[in-house]
Amino acid sequence: MDVLQIAIAAMPFLLALTSRTAKAIVPCLVTSIFTVLLGGEPHRAVVAWCVGMLIAAVALRERLRAG
Repeated sequence: MDVLQIAIAAMPFLLALTSRTAKAIVPCLVTSIFTVLLGGEPHRAVVAWCVGMLIAAVALRERLRAG
């Protein structure tokens, strides 16, 4: 994987960091790691990435809604 692919794989984790919710950061970190590890099988990596993005988006939405 090159740097761009790793940056895209880390996007759920980086988005979860903006939510400042520990309950969302850890699962997004795990899904980002799975995305990098499954990079050889793109269809499986996309599923892990989508799950991470979903978790991060919900956490960020809740932070914006509460603030």
